[in-house]
Amino acid sequence: MDYKSLKSGTDIRGVACEGAGYDVNLTDEVIERIAAGFLCWCEHHLGKKAAELRIALGHDSRVSADRISAAIKRIFTRHGVTVLDCGLSSTPAMFMAVVDIPCDCSVQITASHHPWFRNGLKFFTASGGLESADISEILSYAEDGCSPKKEQSGIVKECAFMERYAEILRDKIKAGINAQDYEKPLAGFKIAVDAGNGAGGFYAHDVLAPLGADISGSIFLEPDGMFPNHIPNPEDKTAMAAITKAVLAAQADFGVIFDTDVDRGGAVDGRGEEIGRNRLVAIAAAMALEDNAGGTVVTDSITSDGLKAFIEENLGGRHHRFKRGYKNVINEAIRLNAEGINTPLAIETSGHAAFRENYFLDDGAYLVTKMIIKLARLRAENKSFEDILAPLEEAAEEAEIRLPITAADFKAAGNSLISALEEYANKNSWQVADDSREGIRITFPANDGDGWLLLRLSVHDPIMPLNIESKIAGGTKVIAGKLLSFFSKTESGGVDSAPLKKYIEV
Repeated sequence: MDYKSLKSGTDIRGVACEGAGYDVNLTDEVIERIAAGFLCWCEHHLGKKAAELRIALGHDSRVSADRISAAIKRIFTRHGVTVLDCGLSSTPAMFMAVVDIPCDCSVQITASHHPWFRNGLKFFTASGGLESADISEILSYAEDGCSPKKEQSGIVKECAFMERYAEILRDKIKAGINAQDYEKPLAGFKIAVDAGNGAGGFYAHDVLAPLGADISGSIFLEPDGMFPNHIPNPEDKTAMAAITKAVLAAQADFGVIFDTDVDRGGAVDGRGEEIGRNRLVAIAAAMALEDNAGGTVVTDSITSDGLKAFIEENLGGRHHRFKRGYKNVINEAIRLNAEGINTPLAIETSGHAAFRENYFLDDGAYLVTKMIIKLARLRAENKSFEDILAPLEEAAEEAEIRLPITAADFKAAGNSLISALEEYANKNSWQVADDSREGIRITFPANDGDGWLLLRLSVHDPIMPLNIESKIAGGTKVIAGKLLSFFSKTESGGVDSAPLKKYIEV
């Protein structure tokens, strides 16, 4: 077993169920070895023996959750750990458990938005989620069969922390709105929640309803690890169509949607207009900068030129594009703050949003909680999110094309092509962005597509994702054609431009 193959950035992920045509690699034995490896990591980094540890354990709604949870508990209790069994939980709640219960660390069993047959593990300490190097260390211990030397009986305690987490969110809404009816600040609001049969149903039942909101238009709140209705993913078109339909059918004021483990969120306004991607970043930035005038917002690299103008010209902030990956943008925001640069928000267009005020934790429920508070305040002024978003210039078209790399050393091939494209762009007087921190970003004027492209190298896979946006109909294909002309005149070095050509021809 190659344990390193289970690493996915700062998570562990694999196949946990039979029946999908893949070999199961998250077997009981593998999970037990990873659990023991994590205890070794704890002993090295937390300064405690395993028998002194209190570890919270939670899971999303996946069908393999109970089996994996049982395997982890077997190992933890074998080495004297006190396990706080939180049951069905959101991933952000499992971090909050560490700081609120408190306990030494926590483990969440989840594979985010991935299919039903996959699962994985995330780990938290009081400092936040573990980093990539920590995951490598844990998997190395697992592969070597490392476990704490001493065996003694630990215990499992039931822990209803999700009740406490829901209370934290309710208290934030009550204080944020500060309505005349303090206990029922959402009376008169109809809010539809789409949990996608993941772990997010609590937000409707335990956060919104007790505050007076009408949640009758909500859908798919029941946990079902087979995800029979749609993939729980705010970036999925089918999922967004479902919450949009629910909002319109219920004539709701607002709709929210979560991924499986609730670390990402998305929204739909009362008109049925999606608040996602650049629009979601814009709303989050507007909220984050209210008390941080001139502050910096860190986003992933594929945000639009219109968003940059919105943050800098309309909000008076600074826009700092960085690499894709939620941990990348979070760590960059933390770094900037450490350098004395006021940076209250790190956010990806995927829906990962991390506010400094909330431990830089990417928490979908916290994001929509802040949006609901803002919605109530806007209503008191006879305004809506539409008023905030009015100055945001949005793309007429957008496209993502993935170019395979056939070269053995795909990173070298990809970086070489990016360098060649930068040289070509400069020779042709194309406008190369001066804030590209990932790949190369080129802006084209109105007569050449009126938009931009970003070509970058995937971190883990032999792929070069290409993102294109244009302000005009047909503009993305014009820009794609500009890039294809580069390929026709340049040695590609093993990067396959066929998908680009196919996109133009369709």
